Amino acid sequence: MSAPVQPPEARVAAEHPEAPGYRAGRTLPLRVEAMRQLRRRRTLLMGGVLAALPFILIIAFAIGGTPDGEDGGGRGGGRINLMDVATESAANFAAVSLFVSAGFLLVIPVALFCGDTVASEASWSSLRYLLAAPVPRVRLLWSKLVVALGFSLAAMVLLPVVALAAGTAAYGWGPLKLPTGGELAAGDTVPRLAIVVAFIFVSQLVTAGLAFWLSTRTDAPLGAVGGAVFLTIVGNVLDAVTALGSWREFLPAHWQFAWADALQPHLEWGGMIKGAAVSVAYALVLFALAFRGFSRKDIVS
Repeated sequence: MSAPVQPPEARVAAEHPEAPGYRAGRTLPLRVEAMRQLRRRRTLLMGGVLAALPFILIIAFAIGGTPDGEDGGGRGGGRINLMDVATESAANFAAVSLFVSAGFLLVIPVALFCGDTVASEASWSSLRYLLAAPVPRVRLLWSKLVVALGFSLAAMVLLPVVALAAGTAAYGWGPLKLPTGGELAAGDTVPRLAIVVAFIFVSQLVTAGLAFWLSTRTDAPLGAVGGAVFLTIVGNVLDAVTALGSWREFLPAHWQFAWADALQPHLEWGGMIKGAAVSVAYALVLFALAFRGFSRKDIVS
């Protein structure tokens, strides 16, 4: 009776056993990857930009005067706009900082960290050496994705933290005046702002997925970052086309400001849950495409 035929990879594994002590799960530790990314100039530059934004807004309010809400932001019924009360307290100032940056500025670090991570290794011709270390492809992508998402979240946390500190110094600590009238006690503002940051992060997972997928498809980091930003802008443009009607609800951009429901006397979860579900669904598909494509890709750089 003849012996069963072994697949090629089984024969290779038998002929070339692993080195003593080698564990695939220990290659490219998250700590090492995080330190590599932290030392990158673009990381420090992005952190500096986000940290400087609250101070730029304070200077703008000081030069232009306190917002008086003359146009009311298009809101009727006596409701107030976030910009109308931006200088009332540190909490209001932090909320305004998130409001003015969530639509575009916070897209940049997500696209940058997730789009540059793999493509930059290819552009430096170091990707094949990482895989020859040997670092398994899934392990490499997983480490880079986790670190990229971690830095993206850190960027989104940095902005409101600096805004709260700068706003406290400039306007004092106090309750959060709500866009719909009334106010939240000062002790409730930090948890509500944390919910806002969490939702913004989840809503940006689509951009992260686009950037990461493109990063595995190209050797040009700028192409991956720029492509993700461009497609995010296209989504915002499509959401502005009211003729699409209810179809816009399938666009992640349609829910990007659903976090305003967290700034209500009674916390509303409906819009944020729908937006998070849409965003996560798109992101999972894009991450799966990135892992599947990279596992079959011929790495030559």
